[in-house]
Amino acid sequence: MEYRRLGDSDLEVSEISLGSWLTYGVGVEADRAEACVRRALEVGINFFDTANVYGRGAAESFLGRTLSGVDRSSYILATKVFFPMSATDRGLSKEQIRKQIDASLQRLQTDHVDLYQCHRYDEGTPLEETMEALTEVVEQEKARYIGFSEWSPAQIRAALDMDGVAKFVSSQPQYSMLWRHPEAEVIPLCEANGIGQIVWSPLAQGVLTGKYRPGEEPPKDSRKASREMGGMMDSVSGDEQLEAVQELRPIAEGLGISTAQLALAWVLRRPNVSSAIVGASKPQQVDDNAAASGVKLDDETLSSIDKALRGAWAD
Repeated sequence: MEYRRLGDSDLEVSEISLGSWLTYGVGVEADRAEACVRRALEVGINFFDTANVYGRGAAESFLGRTLSGVDRSSYILATKVFFPMSATDRGLSKEQIRKQIDASLQRLQTDHVDLYQCHRYDEGTPLEETMEALTEVVEQEKARYIGFSEWSPAQIRAALDMDGVAKFVSSQPQYSMLWRHPEAEVIPLCEANGIGQIVWSPLAQGVLTGKYRPGEEPPKDSRKASREMGGMMDSVSGDEQLEAVQELRPIAEGLGISTAQLALAWVLRRPNVSSAIVGASKPQQVDDNAAASGVKLDDETLSSIDKALRGAWAD
């Protein structure tokens, strides 16, 4: 496993990180989920990403239990705040950030997280209030650093222009071969301001593994076949996209790697991408994804990928 600095922080994160969206505490049996976390630690993954809303606290509680016997200094823990935790608890107000960070820490069984992220931008709360609350969290040492997920360039700039507040060190956008929107503005803006990318869905929720084939039913043990986990895959799993992804197979085989490793190496080709978050429902998937760390793609390979996927990625 290779490691990269997360923005202007002193956090050295593994190039491949393990996420818990739709999986741990919710869609994957506890024993299998624990086996995935244990395997991640064994292969050098040191960065675990979650959010309070995943399973309404279930994912955080799962990680808290699973990591409770692990040396806290040996791994980097990130969570998020914004989405509803109840009919009245949501957003990025000072009251909510104070309440939700304490609840997250209790579920995670730790006195601090390394990274506390705004899961989305809160249009209903002044940005000044949000940044003051996040700064308070850092000053109280409940979080070492702060980040955001899916903020617009204008929102990022507004936060960067504020004086006397904690500075963001991370951005968590959706980014993959099939979803390239951050390349236009978000990545260049962040790169210029010491903000690293922790990308989610780099495998397009499993589509870029090549296991889904056009015109065929998804494998029974796959995310797409799961009622709990497959509901958000339609935007990246149309027949045109599935057909294009099959064209990646010979490219990956020519390099002696899997299609999933090719897709992960593709997002990691950018120096500003600090880590690619993957999900896993079995330890073998952890092994396969972790092996993408350190894979370098030359210009000819990148050109072949663009040719195979031309017209298939979302505009």
